[in-house]
Amino acid sequence: MAANREADALWTIVGYMLSGLLFWGGAGYLADRYLNTSYLTLVGFLLGMGGALYLIWLRFGRE
Repeated sequence: MAANREADALWTIVGYMLSGLLFWGGAGYLADRYLNTSYLTLVGFLLGMGGALYLIWLRFGRE
């Protein structure tokens, strides 16, 4: 039973990381295309990674 809980936690962490990168990286990419810049994709990736790490800390780090 504990192994199943750990696997679920691992998949939750992977989901947070991927969704943060894809959503905010995609938003940065679209902003780059719209504003004709080249740095907002990186800003979006960093923002997504930071947000995902914060959510992971809120969910699992305070237990």
